[in-house]
Amino acid sequence: MRTDLSRFFTSGPADVSGLAEAIARGEIIPKDIVAIIGKTEGNGGINDFTRNLAITALSHLLAPFLECSPEDVEERIVLSFSGGSEGVTAPHLLVFTISGTVSTQKNPSKRLALATGFTRPFMADEVGRMPMILETARTVKSLMQKLQVAAEDVHLVQIKGAIPPVSLPHPNLRCDMAWSRGASALGVALALGEVGESQLSDAVINSDWSLFSTRASVSAKPLLSRSEIVLFANSNYWEGNLRIAHGVMKDIIDVPGIYSVLEQLDLKPQHGQLTAHDSEKILGVFAKSDAHPGNQIRQRRHTMWTDADISDMRYSRCVVAAQLAGVLGDTGVYVSTRAEHQGPQGGGPLAIIGAVP
Repeated sequence: MRTDLSRFFTSGPADVSGLAEAIARGEIIPKDIVAIIGKTEGNGGINDFTRNLAITALSHLLAPFLECSPEDVEERIVLSFSGGSEGVTAPHLLVFTISGTVSTQKNPSKRLALATGFTRPFMADEVGRMPMILETARTVKSLMQKLQVAAEDVHLVQIKGAIPPVSLPHPNLRCDMAWSRGASALGVALALGEVGESQLSDAVINSDWSLFSTRASVSAKPLLSRSEIVLFANSNYWEGNLRIAHGVMKDIIDVPGIYSVLEQLDLKPQHGQLTAHDSEKILGVFAKSDAHPGNQIRQRRHTMWTDADISDMRYSRCVVAAQLAGVLGDTGVYVSTRAEHQGPQGGGPLAIIGAVP
């Protein structure tokens, strides 16, 4: 089997013309699409309509090819969008397809392998608590088994966390975006052996920041009853010309952290930036960002949390996107903010997909 990735830059949240043209040319077979991940130019907040606009446009484009209703497209394909394209970030779509059959022979080089799955539906009182951690971990492990990869071969777990409807509001409920993100990220950490189950409890979620995953990237969606998961790994049994690497930015100005991920792909910036030739090899960039709640970066005060004019989310996304674009020589980067248990506080995971020989 092989994973292929096509990137389309958009003129607006509902612009699916690039994908439509690729389908018309026969370059992409709609039934091979397993996930579409993208950036839209909204505010990234709970009232960001651009994400749903993009999902609606894609659902209507793909439904006839999949022989289903637009409402059922998300049962077949994971559609995950992050709003907020501040600064230099170019809004774009990343379309992942899987084709071929499983190889029985081990290839000398590992290539990008991908699997998608869903948790079971959650009750509202399970969100942000141990049941969500354990079920997320179970699903991640099942995807690893499906791909036949070990934890060290997993480089990114992209999750759209569940926030099921609440019928009777209760003061002890944790059914919101922050709790869903935090519990889901710890589920990834548990599945990958980054934390032990004995370290986990309801009390540590969004409290003990020493516990985190270096490979989880989690957003959350209101009214979603089950979490949607895309697992990216490298496998000797997959073919193609793509490989994924990951690392951690210890804070939002950690340029050496970017370099270390590029080194895993045998890419080295010249005078601080990739050459135009090497920049073209980068097809997918995924990062999480957060302004450190201690209002400091390397012992220098920052004002991202105290500026009443601009959200801290938009500040941190803008900074990380600029760092990445400057090093990569490309503004097509996916930076998502709010990183509860996703990398160290004030930093976040980074994963890059590149073309290799």
